[in-house]
Amino acid sequence: MNRYLILVMRRPQFDPAMVRPHQDFLEGLRAGGRIELSGPFGDKTGGAYLLHADSFEEALAIVHTDPAYISGGWEMTVYEWHAR
Repeated sequence: MNRYLILVMRRPQFDPAMVRPHQDFLEGLRAGGRIELSGPFGDKTGGAYLLHADSFEEALAIVHTDPAYISGGWEMTVYEWHAR
């Protein structure tokens, strides 16, 4: 499995009601062994999570099911990450 860093940045149309569904989504991924790390930025502009997936396409497909992405209130960027 590869690692993918997902940056999640709030847009002006961000809906605070979507935070809980997004957190629940991440907890589901964590329970399935797909999330290594996740958390918000200190300035509350967004956050990041480290996702395990077999390919960039699979990582993107997972991200596109995140309620944060579906709501349109967050800009989400996926990077394959070769952390050591």
